[in-house]
Amino acid sequence: MIYGYCRISTAKQSIERQKRNIKDKYPDAVLIEEVFTRTKINRKEWNRLFKKANEGDTIVFDSVSRMSGNADEGFSAYEDLYQRKVNLVFLKEPHINTETYKKALENNIQLTGGSVDYILEGVNKYLMALAKEQIRLAFEQSEKEVQDLHQRTKEGIETARLAGKQIGQKKGATLITKKSIDMKAKIIKMAKSFEGNMTDKEVMETLKLARNTYYKYKREIIAE
Repeated sequence: MIYGYCRISTAKQSIERQKRNIKDKYPDAVLIEEVFTRTKINRKEWNRLFKKANEGDTIVFDSVSRMSGNADEGFSAYEDLYQRKVNLVFLKEPHINTETYKKALENNIQLTGGSVDYILEGVNKYLMALAKEQIRLAFEQSEKEVQDLHQRTKEGIETARLAGKQIGQKKGATLITKKSIDMKAKIIKMAKSFEGNMTDKEVMETLKLARNTYYKYKREIIAE
């Protein structure tokens, strides 16, 4: 089974690019989506996938940061899955795919049975350590990028605040969305309070709006 794991951390990010990149390389991949999550690897959909992945299965990521933004946790999960013979593919970092790692470990220099074997054993251990270090470095770089992004965001907000700019929505301000505009237009057209002939209850049921949301829209319509 081939799984494609996609994850976004904030509402401003788009998960479509990850899905498209994975499907482009693995059209038959079953996509697993994780939305608005922390960098920690303890995530609901990931935990399910981690537990059910079996020997021979493949998990595809758009990048190593989608698996984990925490170096220690990411590296630990990588080793665990590798030992369980689950294939890991990172589209942006193919040098740490489990297949690449496996080849690095298998392509050991053969011992000769002679006096130079202790040197060859040292070379083999060095190659294995080097392969492992490449994987760890990839997760550490991912973690650093996440930390840098958080710092830049924090600094940007502080700069804007010092410049007197409004951060976030003003208290008491009306949040205008495509949905709110559409719903208000329908309420005006349908409700007795405005141009229609339906009761508030009938309008709520027809538009499938919660009571609080419906009356909030009505108040905003009147205020407008």
